[in-house]
Amino acid sequence: MLMPHPAVLRGLLAEYEAAAADEPVDATGRPGPRTRDLAYTLCVSTGTRDVRRALETARRHLADAPAPPAPATPPAPVAAGAPAGVAD
Repeated sequence: MLMPHPAVLRGLLAEYEAAAADEPVDATGRPGPRTRDLAYTLCVSTGTRDVRRALETARRHLADAPAPPAPATPPAPVAAGAPAGVAD
């Protein structure tokens, strides 16, 4: 089965968890529309039909995936008046 790239899956999982925590339930007690949309996307992405299984599958897949690369360190700022290393 095809699985999404770990970075995509990690983002979906984070978005779903945030939406599930922040979005109010509707009048019938169901999750809000954003949470439902993300649940559907997680199910499709993991080949499951239930959001609980999708979350388990996504977490298991991410546990087996290599760790994301560390963010690049931005270069140090150049002091005013210092040569920029570019010919004039």
